[in-house]
Amino acid sequence: MKQSYNHKARKRFGQNFLHDEYIIQKIITAIAPGTDQRIVEIGPGQGALTHHLLEQCKQLDVVEIDRDLVRHLQTLFPDNDKLHIHNVDALKFEFCQLTSDEKLRLVGNLPYNISTPLLFHVLENAWCIEDMHFMLQKEVVKRMAAASGDRNYGRLSIMIQYHCQVESLFEVGPESFNPPPKVDSAIVRLKPHTTKPVEVADYKLFSQLVTQAFSLRRKTLRNALKNFISAEQLLGCDVDPTLRPEQLDIHSFARISDFITDQG
Repeated sequence: MKQSYNHKARKRFGQNFLHDEYIIQKIITAIAPGTDQRIVEIGPGQGALTHHLLEQCKQLDVVEIDRDLVRHLQTLFPDNDKLHIHNVDALKFEFCQLTSDEKLRLVGNLPYNISTPLLFHVLENAWCIEDMHFMLQKEVVKRMAAASGDRNYGRLSIMIQYHCQVESLFEVGPESFNPPPKVDSAIVRLKPHTTKPVEVADYKLFSQLVTQAFSLRRKTLRNALKNFISAEQLLGCDVDPTLRPEQLDIHSFARISDFITDQG
């Protein structure tokens, strides 16, 4: 379906519209929408993916902040009872309100300027989500999928992997968008864990600990975490205090967090 709508991309919304039909088909194939599934598309834009999703799923909810694009979508898909349009900021949208029993499948070309906070917001709703297929900046996907010891490993890696299995699918060049972004993009598949890789007694503390560690990632754990735990206590958690944060896996961070919790 060719798009004749001439909408000027708005920088404040981080708009870059996908137009490459080959890439669109690759994304739809990766998603593999089912006729019995409810799908939520974040940032449908001009509808490049939307019409493919509508053809194949049971129900499609789209979350679009731009009122002009909402009007375009209403014109593009008139009187389609499978489509529900939500003109709202995705950062404020409660995804789980859309379902009470069946799990949702999320899809989206996420605005790169808010991709990290939007990911964390979506993960707050992970219990009602089957899987997610997102277009993101390639470097962000690398960080999400990185293992300890990798230079891309950091807070985002640990916190995303705590909630989800991460699979980087394929890369997308700037020429596939209008206007072309200044960075390469990638498609990532996120599948919330049935059983998390670690269980922590205090998730908020775990998150604060990881954030603190990687805010001082060039320092040793002894120095980066000195306001949380001593070097001697780190040794008691079977963690070398001379290591740097990127050398520590999620299990080690969980042990430290639970030790601090136990110490009150």
